[in-house]
Amino acid sequence: MDFKLTNKVAVVLASSKGLGKAIATTLAQEGAIVVIASRNADELNATAKEIRQNTGAQIITVPTDVSKAEDANNLINQVGEQFGRIDILVNNAGGPPFDKFESFDDEQWQKAFELNLLSFARLSRLALPHMQKTGSGRIINIISGSVKSVLANSVLSTSMRMGIVGMAKLMADELGPYNITVNNVAPGLILTDRIKHTLPKDEDPEEAIKQRAANIPLRRIGEPKELAALVAFLASEPAAYISGTTIPVDGGAGRSIY
Repeated sequence: MDFKLTNKVAVVLASSKGLGKAIATTLAQEGAIVVIASRNADELNATAKEIRQNTGAQIITVPTDVSKAEDANNLINQVGEQFGRIDILVNNAGGPPFDKFESFDDEQWQKAFELNLLSFARLSRLALPHMQKTGSGRIINIISGSVKSVLANSVLSTSMRMGIVGMAKLMADELGPYNITVNNVAPGLILTDRIKHTLPKDEDPEEAIKQRAANIPLRRIGEPKELAALVAFLASEPAAYISGTTIPVDGGAGRSIY
């Protein structure tokens, strides 16, 4: 299938490693011009070099802390000035810490809000005029499978991700007339460094991963490129009639009916 992403301008957040890096790589392989952003400039530059070598694509780096309004404005302004358009926005951010509800104070709730909900709203709002100008666009939010199935100790993450689900549904209604789609991708257990923080602290990590994989119908942990493939599809022209959805990538682990 031709995703028709050649020369599309994609902005991928938190993309120096993990899921963001896999998404940026896949979009680059499909011919997109990819702007990658994260806080660590050294990691970002190393990732850009690797993706360029593997794909031959044009990769732009913009060091960005998505929780800071100034950084978000600088990112979108820089992309707009350089390319005159933004076709694809992949909102992504590192998750907040895992622990019991009673362990978190106001400061930690505020940080989670700024990183995992407000940043998605802010960047979408800033990118919107560039999409409206061209009469099309794709906004894709990377959230968590916890919006579909309870994940222990994920109260901060789940609370913010649920907010994104509601926001995306309303955005899909409002932005549909501009041919802008808004969707969420909800990863389950994917093989990244992040999964270590979701494992019980009193268990051996390898054994804990094996036990959790045993409860997944496919009997294995997902690979970042498998999630990235869905993002690339949602960013494509063939996915133009899909909007307002939340799609799990979890190997069938979710037990909810809808």
